[in-house]
Amino acid sequence: MADRIAIASDHAAFELKAALAEHMRGLGHHVLDLGPEGADPVDYPDYGYRIAEAIASGEAEKGVAICGSGIGISIAVNRHPAARAALVSEPLSARLAREHNDANVLAMGARIIGTEMAKACINAFLGTDFGGDRHLRRVQKLSNPSFAKDPA
Repeated sequence: MADRIAIASDHAAFELKAALAEHMRGLGHHVLDLGPEGADPVDYPDYGYRIAEAIASGEAEKGVAICGSGIGISIAVNRHPAARAALVSEPLSARLAREHNDANVLAMGARIIGTEMAKACINAFLGTDFGGDRHLRRVQKLSNPSFAKDPA
């Protein structure tokens, strides 16, 4: 089943973003490229926020966020309660992020991960469903702190 996937990066990840967008289109997904449109310097928070807004509005079901390390853009995405970004660098973490955490945004670092490994992470992420059951109440707490209980 094809997903609507938002993708964005900063300038350091512009080339990887283009390759991954093409890869996802080749898998039959609708890809919404939120920028940037070139390699001129930009600020990764602006693009992380764009992905989070696309998820929150329903414009996209999932997202792919990429910057030099993946750290900054994942922090920006995770500022929005509708977004659950997981920073990964190999497919097992990508699969577990979906299965256990219902991650809806995959974050990666272009200076950390190569194109083929990034594609393998995307394949694992997009090919895995949320496991539900015991994980559901934990995921609910991620987006709604009122579900959290004092562990003491």
